[in-house]
Amino acid sequence: MQAVVNVIPKVQPQQVKAERHRRVGLYGGTFNPVHNAHLLVAEQVGRTLSLDKVSFLPDMQPPHRDHKGTIAADLRVDMLKLAVADNPFFDIEMEEINRGGVSYTYDTIKALKERHPDTDYYFIIGGDMVDYLLTWNKIDQLVKMVNFVGVRRKGAKNEAQYSVIWVDVPTVAISSSDIRARVKSGQSIRYMVPRAVEDYIKEHQLYID
Repeated sequence: MQAVVNVIPKVQPQQVKAERHRRVGLYGGTFNPVHNAHLLVAEQVGRTLSLDKVSFLPDMQPPHRDHKGTIAADLRVDMLKLAVADNPFFDIEMEEINRGGVSYTYDTIKALKERHPDTDYYFIIGGDMVDYLLTWNKIDQLVKMVNFVGVRRKGAKNEAQYSVIWVDVPTVAISSSDIRARVKSGQSIRYMVPRAVEDYIKEHQLYID
């Protein structure tokens, strides 16, 4: 009797089930300058939600604030690079800087989704910003394209009319405006920003005027 051999058909690459979508956090802001509270929020949110990475998203010109006191984008990006250099979980997304003009989140997410359709984005904002989501450009379309992550803030309503993933992060009372004021008045900003960022500010004499 001839032996019967079961032959397992070779699976072609296109038949392999597609890998899960990447989960990327986007932390937008002017970062004027980036400080340790920014880094803390990005780390805590990213790890809590088991994201693959968190990308800092520096804006060119925010639509919601006076940009006259904002230093040049290349200087802000340089400080971001120094701040994230020792953490492979972080990187920098240059979409808004490269695009130029007013940095509308809808335009940013649309461009990123077109370029990376296999990526799910988680847009990180403070609870105070959640309070104003209703006023965001094309917010009804935007909420269908991205997952909003709200970081609860004292003094904010911390309530949303749209779907928001809430994350609790240790409160650190550091702000970019306070750092700029301290630099201008000659006060120390050590431990408020990464040491490399502090050195960069001194070297380039930023926020003096």
